[in-house]
Amino acid sequence: MKAVIYHNPKCGTSRNTLALIRHAGIEPEVIEYLVDPPSRARLVELINAAGVNVRGAIRQKEKRYLELGLDDVALSDDALLDALMDNPILIERPWVQTDLGTRLCRPSEVVLEILPTVTAPFAKEDGEVVIDQDGKRVS
Repeated sequence: MKAVIYHNPKCGTSRNTLALIRHAGIEPEVIEYLVDPPSRARLVELINAAGVNVRGAIRQKEKRYLELGLDDVALSDDALLDALMDNPILIERPWVQTDLGTRLCRPSEVVLEILPTVTAPFAKEDGEVVIDQDGKRVS
């Protein structure tokens, strides 16, 4: 199976998502989106394929979000996309696309929706169990 992850290695959620993909036996194409940001068209494609809206694709925890006034609900999707293109740090992460679909993987275990069934035990880097010893997903 082919997989692509738009990854930030400094982000724990992104690292856990990448680890889950690899745990499923897939070596994804890893795109560090802060070094190589997606084009506007590609970002729109990811947003649409994942079924989220443009505002849902923005990292509201970044200080630039408020500095740029992106909390203004009157801003159009085009204005929000302009801000994302100018400030890739504002793009929420990680985005994963596989043969089974596209997801914004927050939390990281959302990636399991678009991977083949994984039954081997898995815990996040903080120790939180995602798949238990019986191969069951822990909610």
